[in-house]
Amino acid sequence: MKKILSFGLLVLTVTACQQQKAIESKTDITVKPYPQSQKGSTQDTYFGTLVDDPYRWLEDDLSAETKNWVKAENEVTEDYLSQIPYREQIRKRLETLWNYEKVTAPSVEGNYVYFFKNDGLQNQHVLYRKKGEDGKEEVFLDPNKFSTDGTTSLADVAFSKDGSLVAYQISEGGSDWTKVIVLNAEDKTVVGDTLQDVKFSGLAWKGNEGLFYSSYDKPKEGSALSAMTDQHKLYYHALNTPQANDELIFGGAKTPRRYVGGYLTEDERYLVVTAANATSGNELYIKDLSVPNAPFVTVVDNMEKNHNIINNDGSRLLIYTELNAPNGRIVQTEVANPVPANWHDLIPENEYVLSPSTAGGKLFATYLKDATSLVKQFDLQGKMEREIELPGVGTASGFSGKKEDKHLYYSFTNYVNPGTIYKYDIGGGKSEEYRKPALKFDLANYESKQVFYTSKDGTKVPMIITYKKGLKLDGTNPTLLYGYGGFNISLTPSFSTSNLILLEQGGVFAVANLRGGGEYGENWHLAGTKMKKQNVFDDFMAAADYLIAEKYTSSERLGIAGGSNGGLLVAACMTQRPDLFKVAFPAVGVLDMLRYHKFTAGAGWAFDYGTADDSAEMFKYLFNYSPYHALKPNTAYPATMVTTADHDDRVVPAHSFKFAARLQEYNTGTNPVLIRIDTKAGHGAGKSTAMVIAEQTDKWAFMFQNMGLPYTEFTK
Repeated sequence: MKKILSFGLLVLTVTACQQQKAIESKTDITVKPYPQSQKGSTQDTYFGTLVDDPYRWLEDDLSAETKNWVKAENEVTEDYLSQIPYREQIRKRLETLWNYEKVTAPSVEGNYVYFFKNDGLQNQHVLYRKKGEDGKEEVFLDPNKFSTDGTTSLADVAFSKDGSLVAYQISEGGSDWTKVIVLNAEDKTVVGDTLQDVKFSGLAWKGNEGLFYSSYDKPKEGSALSAMTDQHKLYYHALNTPQANDELIFGGAKTPRRYVGGYLTEDERYLVVTAANATSGNELYIKDLSVPNAPFVTVVDNMEKNHNIINNDGSRLLIYTELNAPNGRIVQTEVANPVPANWHDLIPENEYVLSPSTAGGKLFATYLKDATSLVKQFDLQGKMEREIELPGVGTASGFSGKKEDKHLYYSFTNYVNPGTIYKYDIGGGKSEEYRKPALKFDLANYESKQVFYTSKDGTKVPMIITYKKGLKLDGTNPTLLYGYGGFNISLTPSFSTSNLILLEQGGVFAVANLRGGGEYGENWHLAGTKMKKQNVFDDFMAAADYLIAEKYTSSERLGIAGGSNGGLLVAACMTQRPDLFKVAFPAVGVLDMLRYHKFTAGAGWAFDYGTADDSAEMFKYLFNYSPYHALKPNTAYPATMVTTADHDDRVVPAHSFKFAARLQEYNTGTNPVLIRIDTKAGHGAGKSTAMVIAEQTDKWAFMFQNMGLPYTEFTK
């Protein structure tokens, strides 16, 4: 498998080695009057039920009214944040913590070794290369020069098999719409025209002749950032020809699918196509490129389960599948008749969730064991050769490479390990440390603990809690609880520089592995979908109850955070039990569950959510928990800072706009409810370092201020 290179009052005390300056929160902070969000008379009828949508006008991201509203809301938010006494100190501390060299695992392409590096505070990682392991480093691609403000990012990089050509995608302002540029790798001259309007696409080379990519038709009317995109298409682009002449390979009117992807087997003999209408389950097709005008051969003709072709060994196909294996298995079959009836187990399903890859002529099975990595190495006949000894308990990634590779590079991280790269000898099975970041922070003073708590229906749910050693369980520790719980996505241990702000203030960071995610396979995922979605919210609220019962914290010191589907999670929980949390951070959330499927690629999320058009029962279920609709008048909600971005074309900002407008209308009490709207930013990927630091600064300042906490500034 080829590796593709792919965020007041001062009190002074003196200790032997440093000074600590405690800056108190402000007791008389004020909130400017919220903008007068006009209320329209829009109503919809669902199965005989009339539903008001007074803030529908905020869905029009091109209107002057919406732009004025955004400007006014940002002014209110900035005025509030500017009053927090330690906001600037937190920003400076984050800059100091962030300012260390970050390097990714290398990949050999042609005569060069390529890797990404950020020298500390650069807005975007830079792609470097060197000739051989001991060669001189040189800049190959510097995204920081793509735009003056660092908001144009490198979205994907793909080299041809011999490394002589490279195609890369750029995203402007965080949009999912990208452009593709092809270079001669040796002299970096541009080859052919730039491909425009590419979306949700990998890049797959066919020799040095051309490449496959996917996209939708760009919306002709209205906003390209919010209009619905429904028919994904796979194209072939021959180099040095106009994009208008690109050949449609799959998708379009004849085979309409919402998501279509294409990639080649490592020997470039077979084109593999995955096609789906939702984010879970896909059809699978294969085409022999060595035979002129060969037809597609159907491998799987339905979208009930997930499948992909890992690689081939001649005419033998190695396939990952969840068919009759909710945790995944690897099967083998012959390309002449590759349908499921002819599949035979190569690596059978076991109790852990499987994620496979290949390198050096071997199969690597990365398993999830209670949300942490367990890696085993097999030969291509399915014989286990060894379990790889990892540096600890955490997340290991990168066990992929080319067939001829003798070694590979993988990274290992957890909540107290900032991501160390290891070089692994495929033949001998030994790992050696290759590159370790020099962080300006003593992580030896911190630790993580995994616990299993009981959810509302009796289900045991894992959670990893990170804190400073010697933490007192007295219910006073500021705590941030994070979750996601959807789309078969697993939250595995990972390092966050931002979280060091909380940890060094004596705080607790907790991550709950909720149902709806992929931590325990397909069954765990399905237990948090459609009319079982409430399980996800119950799991999260039970995590909060556990942290309080075990005296890690209290409701007055508990914040919750999540993004995208996790933004839905946070908003749903704060509407269902507003007294359980002091602070809430719903980020780029899906918050109008009756209309989410009408924007961009939202219809593809129906596997997890269902839609209000499906049935009266599904409508009622969604309506009951939809955060925008679940808000109640005259209710005291937690201090809330909604975050979104004007270029988010994944989860359109209208979700956050409408939720914030109604939250400000209904909220009572003294807790501020604000919305922070980034400009020239999207769903999160590619956001500049400066923007990330600014957002994280405001998050911690808002949380500490609303918990009435001082901020202790450490100075040498």
